[in-house]
Amino acid sequence: FRFKDSLAEDLQSADLVISHAGAGSCLETLEKGKPLIVVINDKLMDNHQLELARQLHRDGYVLYCNCSTLVETLQSMDLSALKPFPPGQPEKFASFLDKVFELQ
Repeated sequence: FRFKDSLAEDLQSADLVISHAGAGSCLETLEKGKPLIVVINDKLMDNHQLELARQLHRDGYVLYCNCSTLVETLQSMDLSALKPFPPGQPEKFASFLDKVFELQ
């Protein structure tokens, strides 16, 4: 893709999403209920994409690989094994902030 202001329309019509492991990309895809294969870029500083991809995989939400194992992952994937991502609960975070800043 070239740069787009939003991928919402593309995500809505997708049957499978293959993405880098940026937190925004992962969460936006998972919140739309789309199966996700995360391709990590292990050359990035601190390899933070790998940490996120591993945790989301451990929790059962994504498959992950690197560029050299993408074809193998596509050939062996079982998307039915992925769990639906739970909806966000922003009210919990707001409640936490209220308590921290003694607003309640």
